[in-house]
Amino acid sequence: MKERVIEVLGAREHNLKNIDVSIPRDKLTVITGLSGSGKSSLAFDTIYAEGQRRYMETMNAYARQFLGSMERPDVDRINGLSPVIAIEQKSTNKNPRSTVGTITEVYDFLRLLFARVAVAYSSVTGERMVKYTRDQILDIIMDAFNNKKISVMAPLVRGRKGHYRELFEQIRRNGFIYARVDGEMKEVVPGMRVDRYKNHDIQVVIDRLIVRQSDRDRLKKSLEAAMKQGKGAAMILEKDDSEPRYFSSQLMCPTSGISYNEPAPHSFSFNSPHGACPLCNGLGTINDVDIHKIIPDESKSIRKGALAPVGPYRNALIFWQLEAIAAKHGFTLDTPVKEIPEEAINCILFGSEEALEITNTPPGTTFK
Repeated sequence: MKERVIEVLGAREHNLKNIDVSIPRDKLTVITGLSGSGKSSLAFDTIYAEGQRRYMETMNAYARQFLGSMERPDVDRINGLSPVIAIEQKSTNKNPRSTVGTITEVYDFLRLLFARVAVAYSSVTGERMVKYTRDQILDIIMDAFNNKKISVMAPLVRGRKGHYRELFEQIRRNGFIYARVDGEMKEVVPGMRVDRYKNHDIQVVIDRLIVRQSDRDRLKKSLEAAMKQGKGAAMILEKDDSEPRYFSSQLMCPTSGISYNEPAPHSFSFNSPHGACPLCNGLGTINDVDIHKIIPDESKSIRKGALAPVGPYRNALIFWQLEAIAAKHGFTLDTPVKEIPEEAINCILFGSEEALEITNTPPGTTFK
């Protein structure tokens, strides 16, 4: 099969001397030569100019009157040419957010296209996301749970750490009595909290009822209250069943219950907080700490210099703090790092909000 190419025959623009060129498509081609040899005349004034002119000619007469006319470059014939883009020849600042798409503004059209034709799929199960109106959700519940006892709940926390004492207090102030915490129904009492170092799933119970046609209005109001508390999402849990069913007025995964906002142009922009990767902030690179360089030899103890940034033991505040952590977690500075509990290692490397009293201090001073 003959290779697809762009053929330029008889190019005479500016200082080009009636040259013929064959450029392979779908490949990176570099035009080189001495200053004044006609590189820009071939790339910009011939190939790009003709591609742009042909594209403009495809538009209707009304659009062309605002664009003006473009002269045909001095060339006999160009074959295999398609609509073109070009980046202006100038010195640009080095910016990791600048790409061919952003500089030429093609990216703006692609974002708009994706926002209009995108089909959302769940990142958890791979299923196609669904979207229902509130009346459709009500009809589905009435049909699926007819004459069954259910709990209408609003999801508040999904897989996040924290003690959530303020959240439980807010639930009480809003007049709700029960919450489902990590799959277990609990009464919300004053001072209630959970383990701040574990991931939790928390749902507030809005109503408990038997699904009957006579209670349709009550179910509708409970569903609206659940969606208000759950920011557009609600859960239905049948009695004696451990697997809830999720409903949302937004795009929703029917199995896992996660929901997405409607696709919008900023959803596909790495320059927007709505579309940028939360890890690299849209820059494409992540700065991370190499734990193996901090602790190159796990057989060493902290006293012998296992923590490379601080070195061997000396009478300093950093080591007094390490001794307080060791006393809290049941090891000493002479314990090999590989035998130190993982929770203690995380406390050493990433810190902790828990106050620890330092006992090994100069006379007359106290630290926490």
